[in-house]
Amino acid sequence: MQMTMEQLVARARSVIKEISVTDFNHNLPEHTLLIDVRELEEHAAGHIPGSLNIPRGVLEAEVAPSPEMGGETAAALADKDHPICVYCRTGGRSALAANALQEMGFTRVVSLAGGYSAWCEDRYRD
Repeated sequence: MQMTMEQLVARARSVIKEISVTDFNHNLPEHTLLIDVRELEEHAAGHIPGSLNIPRGVLEAEVAPSPEMGGETAAALADKDHPICVYCRTGGRSALAANALQEMGFTRVVSLAGGYSAWCEDRYRD
């Protein structure tokens, strides 16, 4: 059965936890690893402070690198129970990323609903 991008994202959202910007700002554990799954250029143009940029297209390879490829991963990713929050521009890629991380055994993964766009909008509200 073929699926559209929207259907893939909807399926991912049905099995992951999404959090609002308010929850992101007030309820995430302090040591949460924040992963920006946008492309390098997007991250360079602006990102949430403290985020680690791992583009969606290489996420699985970066999270569980194969030694023969010479890859290394962030130390926090060695602990599959470490809290992780992923984000992208609007929330679609991060939903797919959160789903992939869960399938890889990570137990405390959330996706930022609305992504970087929602976070930016929230910063400029009165």
